[in-house]
Amino acid sequence: MKIPEFLKKGDTVAIVCPASYIKGNIENAIQVLTNWGLKVHIGSTVSAQFNQFAGTDTERAVDLQHALDNPEMKAIFAARGGYGSVRIIDSLNLERFKKNPKWLIGFSDITVLHSHFHNVVEVATIHGQMPKSFEDSSKEALNTLHNALFGESVDIKYKQTDYPNRNGSAQGRLIGGNLAILHSILASPSDGSYDGKILFIEDVGEPHYNIDRMLWTLKRAGKLSNLAGLIVGGFTSLKDSDPPFGQRIEEIIMDKVQEYSYPVCFSFPAGHISDNRAIILGLEASLTVKNEESSLEYL
Repeated sequence: MKIPEFLKKGDTVAIVCPASYIKGNIENAIQVLTNWGLKVHIGSTVSAQFNQFAGTDTERAVDLQHALDNPEMKAIFAARGGYGSVRIIDSLNLERFKKNPKWLIGFSDITVLHSHFHNVVEVATIHGQMPKSFEDSSKEALNTLHNALFGESVDIKYKQTDYPNRNGSAQGRLIGGNLAILHSILASPSDGSYDGKILFIEDVGEPHYNIDRMLWTLKRAGKLSNLAGLIVGGFTSLKDSDPPFGQRIEEIIMDKVQEYSYPVCFSFPAGHISDNRAIILGLEASLTVKNEESSLEYL
């Protein structure tokens, strides 16, 4: 797996919109990045709108392609997620990017790009806050994002008492992202093997039954049987049915992995939450779960 060069003060980063259009401004994010000593290039799609998207498919693909190919731009932020990355992923030419990789930062719908870049060109990426979410971000989330970009420590240790973890330790490449997106790209060129990997999942706004269905799909596709470990991030703003589904999210997940022995940790501080700490997808990592305490360290 290729690791892009870490940033240094004076570098230029790009902000583009590969999916849904931006409501409101991103001045707060621009100020934060500027305070980090970075120059900010604003892509044409940041101010574009075509129905729910940040411009047409062609416009979004061209804007992202420009950022991928331009040697002056050392990292690329997706301004927001929403929906739309899958509509442009197959039109991207990644030959220059493969030879001169740079950091891609985002989450949610950007899971399409994360997974595609890992499996097609083998480049590590950052699952972290996007400019749209900077303003409501925790200090820890922005600190870990800064550290990930500038090559400082992004190891995460945390404690939670919401639901019992499954103890154990694991080593493997860290993969994953948004569960609904992982489900949507199964058996596509963007998909890859989960075997021996540490899988991170998170989601937002889904009904309990749909999470259950998506996890069954991953299980039946053989994605969950040979994991090294499972990290469960934020599952927020979930919807229940009437009558209720009858299980909390942790129970839904544990039902699918109960016969396996790898460690499972819940309430990891990443996802559609203000404390969305940066994690570097594609790198080899070590996961340790001991009762209420969990840690993720990069090897």
